This record gives sequence, C-alpha cells and structure tokens, in this order.
Amino acid sequence: MKTFPNDHGDPASMPRARFLRLGAAVAAQLAIAPLHAQGVAAAPAAATRMHQRAIPSSGEQLGIIGCGTWQTFDVGAAAEDRKRLADVLQIMFDAGGSVVDSSPMYGRSEAVTGDLLTQMGKHDRAFVATKVWTRGAAEGVRQMEESMRLLQHKRIELMQIHNLVDWRTHLKTLRAWKAEGRIKYLGITHYTESAFGELEAIMKAEKLDFVQLNYSLGDRAAEARLLPLAAERGIAVLVNQPFGGGGLLRSLADKPLPAWANDIGCASWAQVLLKYVVSHPAVTCAIPGTSRPQHMRDNVAAGMGIVPDAAMRRRMADEWRSR
Repeated sequence: MKTFPNDHGDPASMPRARFLRLGAAVAAQLAIAPLHAQGVAAAPAAATRMHQRAIPSSGEQLGIIGCGTWQTFDVGAAAEDRKRLADVLQIMFDAGGSVVDSSPMYGRSEAVTGDLLTQMGKHDRAFVATKVWTRGAAEGVRQMEESMRLLQHKRIELMQIHNLVDWRTHLKTLRAWKAEGRIKYLGITHYTESAFGELEAIMKAEKLDFVQLNYSLGDRAAEARLLPLAAERGIAVLVNQPFGGGGLLRSLADKPLPAWANDIGCASWAQVLLKYVVSHPAVTCAIPGTSRPQHMRDNVAAGMGIVPDAAMRRRMADEWRSR
C-alpha cells in the first residue's frame, strides 16, 4: 500500500525556522477579526487559543488544528525523543487543540501516542482518531482492539477505514461498535485525488461522521465536489497533507512572504498554508504531522486570530496559480 510523507518533512529538518517570527509580535498580529466561515466559534480576545468548529453529526467542538503522527511519532524509547513529542502534544492542548490522528500502518505511532497520553495524564483531553487497515471482519476487529490496547484509550473517539480498504466489511463493524459505545464516531479516509470518485460515492450512499482527505493551497481538487458534499451531508472533514506532503513548504523555503500575509496575521508560510485550508467552511480540522515543538507552535498560531474570508481565499488561490 502506497503511503504519504508527513507534512513537515520530519524527521529531516526543513529550513522553516527562518519564518518563525513568533512571540509577542505575532501575538499582537493575531487579534480577532470577524469570522466568515460558517460554524467557527470565535477565539478569546487575547487570541491565545485556536478557533473551534462543530462536528456536524453531534455539535461537539474541535480545535481546527490537530496533530498527525505518520513518521513523526514512530520513535523508540529514547527520553529525548519522547520529551519532544510530549511537548508537541502539550503545545496543541494548551492552544485548544485535541485531535491526534494515527493508524496501525504508522509503525510505533499508536503505542507512542498511548504512552505519552498516559504519562501526561491527557487521555481526557485528547480526541484520538485511528484507523482500520486490513481485510476481513475478524482481522479488522483484531486490529482495532490492538489499536485500543496500544493507545491505552478506553474509547476511540474516531475510527476510520484507512484508504477505503475493505470498507463495506469494516463499516458494518464500525456501526456496531458505535452503537455499543466502543467508538464515538466513524469515518473513511484517503490521501490521493485518484480516490475522490470512490470517496464521493460512499459519502453520498452512506451515513458517515467524518471523511479524511488531502487538501492544500497547491492541491485544491477537493474544493470542486467533496468539500461541498461534506457540508451538504453533514460530514466533518479532517485534512491530511495541508502542506502537500511537505512539498509546498520546500518550494516556498526561499521565497519572502507576500505583503498580504500580515493582513491575515501570518508570520510564516506554514501559517499561510494552514489558514487557507482551515478557512474553508467545510473543513473541521487540519492534522499536519510534526515532531518539533517549534513547528507545532507555528501550526497552532494559524488556528488563531483572523480567518481569511472568501475574497482573501480567492486572492490566495489566484496568486498561487500565477506564481
């Protein structure tokens, strides 16, 4: 099964630090502006916590920036590595985020996430999402039970069918588990545009709580049909690859920020890219992956303050096309 890279390019470091002009100056820039995206709850006036969006099927609020764990949480027992990842999670929690997304295909990431949440005493703060990624009902149950054991979480908030593998079989199990209270929400995922036709068909035919898909300023195919369909069907959207698998940040590394970035409170390209994604009214939460606390600080800042309106989103897309 083909996989996708994490969006910060970790564990290899990206030349992103040059853009991290955070601190007091950034906090001052992140003053609250009127919100144009439907379903967004305003952040506090001090802009120290990110905006929240409602899960359509329940009304439960989620912070609009979460944390993916592909590659970045696939680490050993080294105290330094674990401490850095604990800091990543703490920064997200402190900013009002909660979504931690993992999968059995992510190596040791589920086990590391479970260990960290237990050590930090943060199971009640985390919205844990993982996936079933196998064939057959019995094997799916075995894999999901193992995920719950590794994650050390009494109930998984969101169980997703990873890359639509044997989705009809697993959807029956997930519906039963939801009815039993073993999971809170169910959903489907994919990470390539080539799967959008199948995603669309399932979204139209089945009752889902979530869909996870790829979407970024450089990859806007989801805007044409899937995001409007999610809004119409009341399906929450998790966005993977908001940095285009890291490729967008690499392509922008040596380019200065546009003048309008300051108008929307952005101090880095990462914030520009994330603000474009989460400003779409159908998007519930973006889940960029990182193992670096400084990157998570940058990410959560994108979830605060000004939300680009429709006119600014058009300008951002137009300028990206003409670059």
